[in-house]
Amino acid sequence: MLNFPLTIAAIALTALMPPGEAFALQEAGDPLGSARWGDMQKQVLPGATVIFDPRVKVIAPSVAENPMQVPVTIDATALPGVQEVLVFADFNPILQVLRFFPEEAKPFLGFRLKLQQSSPVRAAVRTADGVWHVGGTWVNTTGGGCTAPSAAAASPEWQKRLNEVSARQWSEGPNAGRIRLRIVHPMDTGLIAGTPAFHLEEINLTDSAGRRLMRLQTFEPVAENPVFTLQRQGGGDIEISGRDNNGNLLKARIAP
Repeated sequence: MLNFPLTIAAIALTALMPPGEAFALQEAGDPLGSARWGDMQKQVLPGATVIFDPRVKVIAPSVAENPMQVPVTIDATALPGVQEVLVFADFNPILQVLRFFPEEAKPFLGFRLKLQQSSPVRAAVRTADGVWHVGGTWVNTTGGGCTAPSAAAASPEWQKRLNEVSARQWSEGPNAGRIRLRIVHPMDTGLIAGTPAFHLEEINLTDSAGRRLMRLQTFEPVAENPVFTLQRQGGGDIEISGRDNNGNLLKARIAP
C-alpha cells in the first residue's frame, strides 16, 4: 500500500538535499517497501535525481491470475513536461519492460506484461528538468510468466501473421482520442532453453501531418501479441511503423 504522507515528504526533502543524501532517503523510504529498490535505482536510473511522486500512477491488479498477461496502465498526465517514461519490475529476471516517449500524445499507456514472480511494477517519468518521478504498485502472481513458452510457439500460424497490426481509434464520444493497437508477435524472452529472445524493439506512431505521437521501445517482458492503448489530441489517420530484434518490419495505417 502506498504511504502518501511519506511519499510527499520525500518529494519535498529530496528537492533540498544533495544527490547522495537524496538517494539514501529514497532507498529508506520506498513506498512499496521493496528490498530491491536500492539496486533498482542504481541499475535502472544510475546517477539520476529520483523522487517518489504520487502523480505517477501505475494501475494494475493486486492479484494477477495469468502471469503472462498482466494488464498495466501508466498515467503520468498530472505531471507537466513529461519527456520519457520507463517501466520496470523489481523481481523480473529482465528488469526493463518498456520505455516510451510521448510527443504529441499524452503521457499515458496501457499494455500487458509478463511477471516471473510477485513484484512491484514501477514507472519512472523524466520531466523537462531532468528529474525522474517514480510511481508503482505491487502485483501478486503465481509466477513463471517470463519462462513459460508463448502460445505462438505451438502454432505455425504466427509466422504467416508476424507483425500483423489490427487497430482502432475513437474520434468522438467519451473515448475520443483513444487509440488501441494489437501486434502479432511471440515476444519470446530468451529464457527458455532452445528459444532465443525474439521481441519487438521499436514502434512509432505518427499523424497524417508527419508529427510523431509516440515512440515506444519494447523489451522481452512485454506480453505476447502486445496490445497498446494510448491517448492523443485531434484526429485523422495514424501511421504505425516499427521493427523487432531480428529486423522484421511492421507498417500499418489507422483511419478514424
